[in-house]
Amino acid sequence: MNTKVDLGDLPVDTSAPILVTGATGYVAGWIVKGLLDAGATVHAAVRDPSNTSKVQHLVDVADASPGTLRLFASDLLREDSYLEAMQGCRVVIHTASPFVRTVRDPQRDLVDPAVHGTRNVLGTANTVDTVERVVLTSSVAAMIGDAQDILRIPGRIVTEETWNTTSSLTREPYSYSKALAEKEAWRIAQAQDRWRLVTINPGLVIGPALNADPTSESFTIARELAGGQARFGAPRIALAVVDVREVAYAHLAAAFLPDAQGRHLVMAETTDIVELGRRLLPAYGAQYPLPRRAVPKALAVALAPTTGLQRGYLRRNIGFALRGDTAKSRQVLGVRYRPAQQSMEEMLGQLIRSGALKP
Repeated sequence: MNTKVDLGDLPVDTSAPILVTGATGYVAGWIVKGLLDAGATVHAAVRDPSNTSKVQHLVDVADASPGTLRLFASDLLREDSYLEAMQGCRVVIHTASPFVRTVRDPQRDLVDPAVHGTRNVLGTANTVDTVERVVLTSSVAAMIGDAQDILRIPGRIVTEETWNTTSSLTREPYSYSKALAEKEAWRIAQAQDRWRLVTINPGLVIGPALNADPTSESFTIARELAGGQARFGAPRIALAVVDVREVAYAHLAAAFLPDAQGRHLVMAETTDIVELGRRLLPAYGAQYPLPRRAVPKALAVALAPTTGLQRGYLRRNIGFALRGDTAKSRQVLGVRYRPAQQSMEEMLGQLIRSGALKP
């Protein structure tokens, strides 16, 4: 397994600390590692710096690198909680935002942390005069909510100009929270002229985690994929996927390349659960009940309540292709995408070694 973010000749500025919010997160961990390996000082904003189970992997990375790690307590919903961590920083990388699909209260559990957290961090950037660039972790979910968004796009190809217009609190609330948070970020950025906002909009992030016990929704999906929930088949719903190390690199390129600006769609390829399962068959098919066939649309819709999916969502999305134009991320940021199969094999390998998946 490749345990480094390949920065190539990326001009990482190590003369000032870099703030990374949500630093214990799946993507953020690799961003922190890339910075520390480059010799930078990282101000890592986390919920509780004393919680060893959450921060130890960052401490271990720092101990093995030429960089310096400083941990700061922070809270997305507490005003000015990022002020101390941001002092002296020229670059702020804001990754902190909830990624969960099932919640009791979408407003409280998704929208408020995403939008208020973005407002809190970017508002603080307005008061810290050293800040020159803010990189926001957005999502392809801020670009498309479901197939209805795809149908209205010219050529049906997702680009940096595409915005999610269909999601709401009751319809794909996670996607809704990402769209609202990014729009709020652009509103704040355009109201000032000292710092530049750059956003990274990845698809479903896959690949290994630095934390031995990852809690990302991506790993929940991977566990379900190999755990038998889809052993009799899965609906063909298109997914954009990308390796976590490419996502980390994209953030760092957005932070330090002089010409980086605007939004960046970051995805290696489009696929679906059935195809991901089939690609894993050579390595893991003998030990794990991976999906091998597609469930017909009518049957998938009928069985929706037993799978935790909404019938309306399945009716709208089964059978629609998803295509994206990643020219900007490749040409401007220099992202080089690895195959999804490699990422998934490493991801499942990590789950198996940790004992989270058993034959």
